[in-house]
Order: sequence, then C-alpha cells, then structure tokens
Amino acid sequence: MLSCLIVEDEPLAAGILEDYVRQLPWLHFVGRCPDALAAAEALLQQPVDVLFLDIHLPGLKGLDFLRTLAHPPQVILTTAYHQYAVESYEIGVVDYLLKPIDFERFLMAVKKLKRRSPAETPAKPEARAFQFFNVNKKMVRVWLDDILYAESLREYVRLWLPGDKALVTKMPLGDLEKAFEGMGFVRAHRSFLVALRHVEAYSATDLTVGGKDIPVGRQYRDVVQAAIHSLAR
Repeated sequence: MLSCLIVEDEPLAAGILEDYVRQLPWLHFVGRCPDALAAAEALLQQPVDVLFLDIHLPGLKGLDFLRTLAHPPQVILTTAYHQYAVESYEIGVVDYLLKPIDFERFLMAVKKLKRRSPAETPAKPEARAFQFFNVNKKMVRVWLDDILYAESLREYVRLWLPGDKALVTKMPLGDLEKAFEGMGFVRAHRSFLVALRHVEAYSATDLTVGGKDIPVGRQYRDVVQAAIHSLAR
C-alpha cells in the first residue's frame, strides 16, 4: 500500500483527489495540505510514498517546493496549465494531470507508480491520517484519530481532542461529516459527529466519549446502533 499526501489549495480539487485515492485499495490517504510550507512540515514528521502536488500554490510554488526536497517521494503533478509539462518531466515526476481531472486519467497516472513488495522493503507502520484546519487564521494540523467528537456551532465546528482540548474552525458540521465519510465517524445528533473508536459506553439515548455524554437524536438512533454493533463483529 502506498501512502498519499495531497498538496492543493483548492478545497474542491483536493476533495476530488481524496475521493479518487480512497477508491483504490492499494493507495492510502494520509492527509491534505493547503500549501508547500504545510507539506514540508508534514513530510518532516511523516514521510509518504506519493505526493499529489499542485503547481500553482500560494507562496512557494509546487515545482520550487519539489526542488527543495532532498529525497522526494513519487510525485504526480496537478495543474490547470499545460505549459509546465516539459519542465516537470525534466525533474522526474511520475505524471502530469490537467484539471479538471477525471477518474480514468487519474487511474492511468497512478498505475505508473512503483509499488514495493513486502520482500523489497521492511514493513512500516501505516501512516496516521491528518487534516489541516483553519484556526484563528492559521492552518493547524489535526491527527484524525485524536478527534473525540465534533460539535456544531452553526457555521463553525468545535473539534474536541484528548485532555479536554478543543479547536474551532469555520465549517458546517454537514461538510465535516462528508469529509470524514468512511473514516470511523458517525452522526449521533444534529449537533454532534462522534468518533466510534473513542466511544466508551452507549445506550439508546446517549454515547459516552472522553468522559462526556453525547445525546443520540431520535432520527439517528438506527444508524448509531448499526455503527456500534459493527465494531463488535
């Protein structure tokens, strides 16, 4: 399995790439970064196998960022401009995708990636998934497995973390629910999205997460019960 990091400042384009990555069982989505500086920090903490890199990033441009990496991972460039194709291949990228990117073209690109067999490289722990959130005009990385639950504040959400810590970011809870689809979160109430991995106890009317009782809305009970029961299988 190849771990993949998406470096893209356009949320829609990043979301499309993330969806494509998640559709392939031999690719593992690690996280998104909105710019090169965030990507540099992420790679220092956790190297990845594949970088989906936008060329036109705010601040340091994609190709300039790529040249700063002493040992870059495999790179697939994404851009709306075709004039950089020759230059990009000269620095050894795997492929060059023009936006808007359809799944068929994406599949052609990722099939060019080198996949290592277990015999070729020692096993390594699976990369932890993360996402950057805008908190007080600063992009803050949050490890997704640290999130206990998210609480709606209308057009904002509060992300609750271990140690009674919390971050507030501008995003409707419904959008966060879509972003976390398939990642072990369940909508328990119109105001709460809960990480199943952190559920300590449950009943028909509430879930205990991080020592706090989260109400289960009547319209969400069947979905919550099914999700809880799937954990015990």
